[in-house]
Amino acid sequence: MDKNNIIISGAREKNLKSIDVTIPKNQITTVVGVSGSGKSALVFDTVAAESQRQLNETYSSFIRNRLPHYGKPEVDSINNLSVSIVINQKRLGDNARSTVGTVTDIYSLLRLLFSRIGTPFVGYSDIFSFNNPQGMCEECEGLGVSQGFRIDQLLDMNKSLNEGAILFPTFYPGGFRWKRYVHTGLFDNDKKLKDYSEEELDTLINKSGFKPQNPTKDWPPTSFYEGVIPRIKKAFLTKSCREAKLYKNHIARVVYEDLCPACSGSRLNSKVLSCKINGKTIADCVNMTISDLIDFLKEIKVPSVITVTESLLQQLSYAKEVGLGYLSLSRGTSTLSGGESQRIKMIRQLGSSLNGLIYIFDEPSIGLHPHDILRINSLLKRLKEKGNTILIVEHDPDIIKISDCLLEMGPGSGVLGGEVMFLGSLSELYHSSTLTAKYLKSCHEMKKTIREPKGWLEINNGSLHNLHNVQVKIPKGVMTVVTGVAGSGKSTLFNKLLPAYYPQCISINQKSITTNKRSNIATFSGILDPIRNLLGSVNKVDDSLFSFNSKGACQNCKGLGTVELDLAFMDAVTEVCEVCNGEGFTKTALQYLYKGKNISDILNLSVVEAIELFRNQPFVSELNKLQDVGLGYLKLGQRLTTLSGGELQRLKLALELQEKNQIYILDEPTTGLHPSDIEKLLLIFERLLNNGSTLIVIEHNLEIMCHGDFIIDMGPEAGELGGNIVFSGKPEDILGCEESITGRYIKNYINDSKYKV
Repeated sequence: MDKNNIIISGAREKNLKSIDVTIPKNQITTVVGVSGSGKSALVFDTVAAESQRQLNETYSSFIRNRLPHYGKPEVDSINNLSVSIVINQKRLGDNARSTVGTVTDIYSLLRLLFSRIGTPFVGYSDIFSFNNPQGMCEECEGLGVSQGFRIDQLLDMNKSLNEGAILFPTFYPGGFRWKRYVHTGLFDNDKKLKDYSEEELDTLINKSGFKPQNPTKDWPPTSFYEGVIPRIKKAFLTKSCREAKLYKNHIARVVYEDLCPACSGSRLNSKVLSCKINGKTIADCVNMTISDLIDFLKEIKVPSVITVTESLLQQLSYAKEVGLGYLSLSRGTSTLSGGESQRIKMIRQLGSSLNGLIYIFDEPSIGLHPHDILRINSLLKRLKEKGNTILIVEHDPDIIKISDCLLEMGPGSGVLGGEVMFLGSLSELYHSSTLTAKYLKSCHEMKKTIREPKGWLEINNGSLHNLHNVQVKIPKGVMTVVTGVAGSGKSTLFNKLLPAYYPQCISINQKSITTNKRSNIATFSGILDPIRNLLGSVNKVDDSLFSFNSKGACQNCKGLGTVELDLAFMDAVTEVCEVCNGEGFTKTALQYLYKGKNISDILNLSVVEAIELFRNQPFVSELNKLQDVGLGYLKLGQRLTTLSGGELQRLKLALELQEKNQIYILDEPTTGLHPSDIEKLLLIFERLLNNGSTLIVIEHNLEIMCHGDFIIDMGPEAGELGGNIVFSGKPEDILGCEESITGRYIKNYINDSKYKV
């Protein structure tokens, strides 16, 4: 048997068409193809899923029940499969206590260092943790921020309690939390808040922990009184619960965050902050950039902690090596982009001595300037040299060119894809006729006709993070591309400062669409409701009959079309519902038709077919938006959980980029997109510009840079070495700017010398 290859036979997961593939081991294999062509279905849903499933089966049923469950993928066989480690773009979580330092375990080593040689001695390493009651700031409980309330947004002083003076959900008249105030006997429920005495207002807002003296008969006798603010804090702010997520927009309206006045954001108490090494506290260290922290640690020459400092320097150098030298250890993981999250996961693998593994990467170039991708390439090569197999899903030419083997999926997306179009070396791909080969061989040039500005957006003396008194003018009515290495200040300037100056800006960030098993194309695009209304009005029945979440849902599968069988300690098995045959609706719902089609038939239509069926309906415009971004092949009832990252990105952009005369800020809109998909995206941009909109695109993609009307390049480097406007002007002029790293890469891209084989 061939031991040097992973041999896959009959892969049918998602849109894969029973393909046979041989992937070489101990080499770098990059899987390319248009978004939705089956790359992720093969790499993640077949290879990675089967590897994880078989590994989990080696554990006892008790342990297996506590591990993530992976169903057996639709594949006949996979031979010579090794253990896989998936390094994807999923964010590291939104826990307020999770930082770059804690998630990489670097902070643990730093705590150990301070407990050993910090002066004065204040305790062992655990006391330096902001999650330890002995070390945390008592005021903010180790969060580093204090929460304040906008009283004018929380209370309507011109109303009484009975009139709904408390402007927060669940406090409305008749609500259960409202009753905790009107039944206390403490207030005149018909008295307007503006007429309250200071003491009455303070009692309503702030006081807690006592039993009312003269409550009404409806007051629970064992209950203690809680003011509005303490109650909101307890119910919504101190824990992550369903209600907190449900009312997050209302919370954002009422609550604001600021640095904790007691610890100035350090999260630690004064006792811990009194301990220093070379004049620096542990808070000073975590607030330094990783590059600066490396320099600080190199100055520590104490023999007793040489092992600790060496481990710290090694971990920090890995972070710098993958292009994260501009981050600080205090940076919250919730603020990291998908690309930054992925690179932090890479750091964990660099120190590993394991080999014979399969490392699977999901677009490692995301969030990286072409200058930074060179570092990622060296990392990938190093992992391969240790005796590992590297599988990458990628579109970037710089990653493609270091591959030993290339596998192209296609020819199209969705049902039009799922086939192997090419398997071989880069030089063989270059001489083939596939879609990817076409773009690798194509000539690149600057946009010939650029638009003239219709006005300017100005920021004067902008200062935040690594920006210091930045002056910038952004043209209106044109497409401005914002460039610069990772950490140069692009997001700070355009995602934070610009919206603060111009609140009318519409920001479209990198956060992916939240998917669940009940969300599909029709629900997400908003066309399911009008379709239900149409069926209801034509057949003169209740609209809810055509909802798989309401009256029309099959009672056996609850509208899902599938039934999950719980096999106790074994993995659950999902089967098609026998009652509705996977349609998700009752027989009653399916008997009503529109132009000969029932609700299930309609949801099985592709977007293109639905446009034809509903061509005279007002909501057809929403379907046209999907077709414009190349998603015409998707079915209306297709679950969002089955879409690729690129398809989700296009779906999001199609539905958000439609208003006229708007100012859009787009953060890396090409994420997950093949060059052919980017062509379609540029057509959408052109249409928006023709409608009078202003586009500000933060991007690393060289094709987007060449297509811009105006370029603002930030840098020159990351962190404290960045934060400056290196270049601002017409794209062709950046080629002559010697200070611009971006200019050099655009010049290479146009000359095409870099991509010739």
